Amino acid sequence: MAIKKLKPVTPGTRFRVAPAFDEITASKPEKSLLAPIKKSGGRNNEGKMTARYMGGGHKRRLRIVDFKRNKFGVPATVKAIEYDPNRTARLALLYYADGAKAYIIAPEGLQVGQTVISGEQVAPEVGNAMHMSSIPMGTIVHCIEMKPGKGAAMVRSAGGYAQIVAREGKYVTIKLPSGEMRLILGNCMATIGTVSNGDHMNVVLGKAGRKRWLGVRPRTRGVAMNPVDHPMGGGEGRSSGGHPRSRKGLLSKGKKTRSPKKYSNKFIVSKRSK
Repeated sequence: MAIKKLKPVTPGTRFRVAPAFDEITASKPEKSLLAPIKKSGGRNNEGKMTARYMGGGHKRRLRIVDFKRNKFGVPATVKAIEYDPNRTARLALLYYADGAKAYIIAPEGLQVGQTVISGEQVAPEVGNAMHMSSIPMGTIVHCIEMKPGKGAAMVRSAGGYAQIVAREGKYVTIKLPSGEMRLILGNCMATIGTVSNGDHMNVVLGKAGRKRWLGVRPRTRGVAMNPVDHPMGGGEGRSSGGHPRSRKGLLSKGKKTRSPKKYSNKFIVSKRSK
């Protein structure tokens, strides 16, 4: 994926860095794989705001993505690479040999007309999905299952990838984008390659209105509030407000929030690098 720097013809384009959409080949999604999305705007069943800074935004429709890749041995042709407003990565539309259609997270380098397949003994090529126990050591993977058959849960966002570094018994050790080393069962599925749209991290929206189109409302800083509204509020002038914390008083910089009794702690070989 490429990005483009816009000419400063308006204040909104002066600092804007936009995606080029070079890899997109279809302008309309596959109708049979769409579903409606209901938005709450941060309100609960009583209509009261329980989550701040949400609301508005452009209307979207959900693309039903196949995270399980469980059509083993059936080859599929890539019909189109599409934009998805609900995620940072691009989607690939697959037409299976048996007539079925599906969306998958598009890996970097996947082209229209290419054939992908999932199964036990398939070639470890970009877009193919297979069990972790069958993937060669050192291979770059994404869309990794945490429980067999449940569907991909990790490494799904733009530019993400993990690497298979070891194999022992029924477990495979992978290195995640955060630097964490983790054990995954060998019969969990993963897809070969890196997630597409790696330049997403370099995009600059350019103006506040673009944030509103994404459904994000303006955020008020805690130090700008009064003492009754926030632990960091109050003070004379532009006082900084002490230790960074949330409205409920929970420290926000460096405080550990992961439960020390979490069942999956035993699968973490080494924590992410500080």
